[in-house]
Amino acid sequence: MKYITRELERKFLKMNTIFKALMITGARQVGKSTMLKKLAEHENRTIVSMDNFQERELARTDPRLFFQVHKPPILIDEIQKAPELFETIKIMCDETEENGLFWLTGSESKRLLKEARDSLTGRVCILKMYSLSQREKLGLTALGPIDFTYDSLVERQNSFSKNNIVNVFDAIWRGGMPGTVNMDGEQLMVYYESYVNNYIMRDAVDDNGVLDTTGFNKALRACAAFAGNILNYSDIANAADITVATAKEWIKILQTMGIVYLLEPFSNNELKRLIKKPKVYFCDTGFCAYLSSWTSKDTLMKGAASGHYFENYVVGELFRGFAYSSLKVNISFYRDTNQKEIDLVIEQNGEIFPLEIKMSASPDIRTVKNFHLLAKSSLELTNGGVVCMIDRPFPLDKNNTLIPCNII
Repeated sequence: MKYITRELERKFLKMNTIFKALMITGARQVGKSTMLKKLAEHENRTIVSMDNFQERELARTDPRLFFQVHKPPILIDEIQKAPELFETIKIMCDETEENGLFWLTGSESKRLLKEARDSLTGRVCILKMYSLSQREKLGLTALGPIDFTYDSLVERQNSFSKNNIVNVFDAIWRGGMPGTVNMDGEQLMVYYESYVNNYIMRDAVDDNGVLDTTGFNKALRACAAFAGNILNYSDIANAADITVATAKEWIKILQTMGIVYLLEPFSNNELKRLIKKPKVYFCDTGFCAYLSSWTSKDTLMKGAASGHYFENYVVGELFRGFAYSSLKVNISFYRDTNQKEIDLVIEQNGEIFPLEIKMSASPDIRTVKNFHLLAKSSLELTNGGVVCMIDRPFPLDKNNTLIPCNII
């Protein structure tokens, strides 16, 4: 399969010039190893996988000898299987001034992140990778994150084809796992079934100590059913027949594993009566669709949950873009106790960019009626808009634009 350039490459290579060790984390099968092996092609870099039993045993029992056999610069794949290497990596980092010596990949777990941070504080840069964005699939990684000014949106539109609801829901239903790019529907279903059994459940047990795999599977599917909604632990607990405390613990595990994304509510000292519960989204909409038994893009597009999936898609594309960028951005949503809501609030450099998400080709001005609520905050309210199914950017008023969802 042809290699797909990843947006994270730019940031990774830039951080490689100032850190001695770099670690890419993320959900299983999102392309961590593939990206680093591609970047290592033109380097004299040793590549070792901890999936190899002999290599793993050597790493665990004699880390010093391991690095005599495999000298840096080195790429160590699946390092969570040999955390004994961290202490030796720390010592070796302290013995040199050379940067970029250690490239590490690891499927996310609470234990891995804790051990890496405890052992390699100040020496390691940890970056997170998500499944493919639509920009990556289209080869448009150089575009960078979206700018919400009207002129920038019009210019950005030139890089994309016309917005189309069928294409959008094909992207939503298919998701972004690199291995699924050319799969048909039957292959996708078998792929995701294997993904649950061979990766999710195994990691839940081995890395996170989950004993009730049946309940965990039910909780995972309940999260998919509630994607795009305010997170209610009681609903998850009831669906999986577990306690609320267990539901909270398992949601944290799914979040750490890179399966779900919790969007926190907007918080500002100047605004009162804001809710404090997050919304839950899936990092990959294709996986979410599988878990909820949507067997084709057409049934998903016409189904009652289509609006939630559309919202999940937009949120996912935006947080991918900003996660890989050079910008420091905070993404949240607004909801107060009067049930007034703004789908997304993007904070950057003391400014607020409010966004609504509507699966419509012609939202009207009433869609942004709640944006004024943010004017009471301590941040400056600026350009915003509605991410929707319109063909091309169109000014809704002097500050807000109708934004085609396929250009984000």
